[in-house]
Amino acid sequence: MKIVITPAKRMYQEIDYFDALSKPIYIKESEIILNNLKTLTVDEVKKLLKCNDKIAKEAYDNYQSMNLNNNLVPAMFAYKGVQYEQMASHILTDEDYMFAKKHLRILSGFYGILRPFDGVVPYRLELNDKLVVDEYCSLYEFWDNKIYQELIKDDKEILDLGAKQYTRIIKKYLTDDIKYVKCYFMEKRSNGYQEIGVYVKKARGQMTRYLIENKVNCFDQVKNFNELGYVFNEQMSNEQNYVFVR
Repeated sequence: MKIVITPAKRMYQEIDYFDALSKPIYIKESEIILNNLKTLTVDEVKKLLKCNDKIAKEAYDNYQSMNLNNNLVPAMFAYKGVQYEQMASHILTDEDYMFAKKHLRILSGFYGILRPFDGVVPYRLELNDKLVVDEYCSLYEFWDNKIYQELIKDDKEILDLGAKQYTRIIKKYLTDDIKYVKCYFMEKRSNGYQEIGVYVKKARGQMTRYLIENKVNCFDQVKNFNELGYVFNEQMSNEQNYVFVR
């Protein structure tokens, strides 16, 4: 079973407790994307990222100076944010890391798909940002089915803990021989159950850590997740959608 998560916007420049062990699978494609990013003006970067002037200038400077071979941080430790704080990857065991290496994958607009210990550099680019890459009108077109094919090459089960703007690039290519499950985390409110962004991110991080620490590699075991007050709701769930409520 492959566990799919998605990145955060903010990243660490460096860490001093773990070295990158591999290069991203699609590093050549990342170089193509970077070459296209380098041609943009600050105003074009601002429009692309839908951000303020300060962030646009920082992103522009980053694109111009990026070197995909230096100062690499393992992907599992590279991202900041609620989800990754909850994962607490830095306190996992060596056995946990071995499990993560086999089962965990991070989707990325810039790198395509990342294994936990692939070395990455900070970048600001999301999969749904409207970047034209050579003859391709979007990153979705550019990546096409590459991410999906890499994901299923040695596994036919996918557990989706990612944001929909990323995992849509997986769902588009699903075939009948692939078992796919999406997880939802919902809060009980006076008008029913609903997803709340920050809680969803926290729950995704907690479940990722739970799956790694407990070496969960089948869907039935996923249903046992009961941390942060969440429990599996069988009535709201089906074969492709697991709903956890609190």
